Amino acid sequence: MNELHAWLAGQHAGLRTFKIFQQKLAELARAHPEQRAMCRLLDAIVGRYIEEYDEAPLPSDVAERALQSLLQSVAELDDAAPPAQQLGALNRLAELSLTR
Repeated sequence: MNELHAWLAGQHAGLRTFKIFQQKLAELARAHPEQRAMCRLLDAIVGRYIEEYDEAPLPSDVAERALQSLLQSVAELDDAAPPAQQLGALNRLAELSLTR
C-alpha cells in the first residue's frame, strides 16, 4: 500500500492518473490475492469517477479534491493492521465517493 500511495502522491489530478491507478490495482490484486477486496473496492470507486468525467470537462478543483480524497483513503489502508482495523478501513472505503 505504501508504494501505491507514494506513486499516487506524485501524480497529477487528471483522469489519466485514475486510469493508471486502476491498472496498478489490478496488478496489486494479482500479486497479493489477500488484498483483492480492497483492490476491488478502490477499482469500483475510481471507475465511477472515471465514468462520470470521461469525455466531459473536469474542473480542476473537482479533480484535485478527488485526488486528495483518494490519497487520504489509501493512506488509511494498512495490510499489516489487525483484521478488525482492516475491516473498519474497508467499510470507510466503501462509503467513499470521488464524485461528490
